[in-house]
Amino acid sequence: MDDAQLLRYSRHVLLDELGPDAQEKFANAHALVIGVGGLGAPVAQFLTAAGVGTITLCDADRVDLTNLQRQILYATADIGAPKVEAAIARLRAINPDVTLQSVATRVGPDELATLVATADVVVDCCDNFDTRHAVNRACVNARKPLVSGAALRFDGQIAVFDARDDASPCYHCLFGEGEEIEETRCATMGVFAPLVGIVGSTQAAEALKLVAGIGESLAGRLLLVDTLAMQWRELRVPRDPACAVCGNEGRSCMPPGTWTEAKGAPESSV
Repeated sequence: MDDAQLLRYSRHVLLDELGPDAQEKFANAHALVIGVGGLGAPVAQFLTAAGVGTITLCDADRVDLTNLQRQILYATADIGAPKVEAAIARLRAINPDVTLQSVATRVGPDELATLVATADVVVDCCDNFDTRHAVNRACVNARKPLVSGAALRFDGQIAVFDARDDASPCYHCLFGEGEEIEETRCATMGVFAPLVGIVGSTQAAEALKLVAGIGESLAGRLLLVDTLAMQWRELRVPRDPACAVCGNEGRSCMPPGTWTEAKGAPESSV
């Protein structure tokens, strides 16, 4: 790092758990952000500000007036513009050191596999189960860590699925593809604006920790937040040995379907 970079990132460098070595890891890392909406906006801003060297933004949507209540990367003048283009213009103003790449089209399995394979960490900020499952499969196949988030109404959730760890569950272990899970979106149910900031900021924190190799990730845990009551819950998420995506009967884990409250509390489900 040169003197200007040392000054820019000095508040990270001052942290014993990070320091210059972690900042170099950030500079050499490649993060793939799927979706640049309510969750992707704070994720992209924090990863850019932290100096992650290469960030690829993947989103086929254009900025809409209804986005502006919570998608803090965008301004009124951006309405109608592709989200990735408007986002990159704002992010370049935040940190010119970062290489920003855009994918403004919906990608198929082959292209998604390529995007995931070139990334060090994948942050899923999309709003539908089909995309989440496709991203999960690509991460499992490429053995890349996945940071997942979701937000609706006043409730949010964050989890890490680290395919580098044989004991870690994948997204399919938690939400089986094809299961009777009702999919609702903020377009029909609404979403509390600060909630997406809380969830997205937590996703960014988990992504940076994974890149730096510090702390304890959320792998094997599901973090739930209720912003109406401002309460947090943590659920244990076991790996399913019969999972169609990551399962292996020879690996030891808790029986599937037994999400348990962290710290020994009774079983719970969501």
